Amino acid sequence: MATGQCKVVVGCQWGDEGKGKIVDVLAEDVDVIARYQGGANAGHTVHVGEEEFILHQIPSGIIHPGKRCLLGNGVVLDVLQFFEEYDALAERGIDLLGRIGVSERAHLLLPYHKALDRAFEDQAAEKIGTTRRGIGPAYEAKAGRRGLRVADLRGGERLEERVQEGLERARERIGGGSNGLEGDLRGSLQLGERLSSLATDTGFELTEALRAGKRVLLEGAQGTALDLDHGTYPFVTSSNTTASGAGTGVGIGPTMIDSVVGVVKAYTTRVGNGPLPSSLEPGMDQRIRELGGEFGATTGRPRRCGWFDAVLARYAARVNGLTGIAVTKLDVLDTIGEISIAVAYSTKDGGSTKEFPADTWSLESVQPHYETHPGWQTDTTRAKTLADLPKNARAYLNRIEELTGAPITMVSVGTERTQIIRV
Repeated sequence: MATGQCKVVVGCQWGDEGKGKIVDVLAEDVDVIARYQGGANAGHTVHVGEEEFILHQIPSGIIHPGKRCLLGNGVVLDVLQFFEEYDALAERGIDLLGRIGVSERAHLLLPYHKALDRAFEDQAAEKIGTTRRGIGPAYEAKAGRRGLRVADLRGGERLEERVQEGLERARERIGGGSNGLEGDLRGSLQLGERLSSLATDTGFELTEALRAGKRVLLEGAQGTALDLDHGTYPFVTSSNTTASGAGTGVGIGPTMIDSVVGVVKAYTTRVGNGPLPSSLEPGMDQRIRELGGEFGATTGRPRRCGWFDAVLARYAARVNGLTGIAVTKLDVLDTIGEISIAVAYSTKDGGSTKEFPADTWSLESVQPHYETHPGWQTDTTRAKTLADLPKNARAYLNRIEELTGAPITMVSVGTERTQIIRV
């Protein structure tokens, strides 16, 4: 019987909510951190003093000395980028010896998956706005039972046959765009022995850790509205980003999970294509983007900005079974005179709803019902407790709690790991 504690951190908007910082802060109090889905399309940014770390695959808890960090079977692993990230951390003085494990059941993201992603996006009449990192094709191969896993790297001739099959299949689909793939592919496979040395059974390891009374943190990538089943399909990622995917993605049962922390920005952003109901008018959009540094950590693309969408946040609270909410980037709103919250949507047929619709196309035509709240126009970056915040900022947070139905447990008021209020 498990005696430790297991917490999930999940994004509750369209990704980029600041999960990296929240995981970094929570990691101080746990023993093991495990990533449960996604690939190198995710970017977690952590600030420690004057240093900035942008992590794409390795859990952000790696910045804390001594923590064990795992990549679960739900991840699609870009081998080349993984070791670029690994070696870059080592060069910056991060001790990695014995601290990183990769699930034997994790699928490999190979160069031909990236070529397929680029080709599909270029040819699509309706573009998804992918990062072109090969995520979709890698998960497609996994679901089609054509994928390669970390455990397959020991497969010898069988591995070679399956790699060649994948390469030929990619060539058939993209034609001339496959030039140079064999060299990149050899580079990935040459790292196989090195990767095999990090291979582990994450489910077994996490179960044993919990039975030993250790504390475990499971981190996801992207956000609820990008979940393959529950997001704004087809403008979604190719995996289950929600908390229900956490157990599946690392190999533990759902009864081992004790709590779920959902991360939301104090406003809303989205990168890539698809609807953003609470989007701001151009002037305010640019202002918030500049104040919040809203550019993708993976692609550098500017993010579209919107007011806080309580319809989406309430939906995310339900879908994820949130036990708490972490609000990030409250300080970005410090200079804004009036702040709005979308509390419902007017629909095309003249109706109104407080529920997040499954039909993405109808979401493009909804008109948000807004509440307007007075801003606080006071610097919040030095606040250490809720009592330190201006009255209007506290009222704004209270309203977010009321509308989502989940208690706020953390508030971030700056990029530094020390700029956090624990409630």
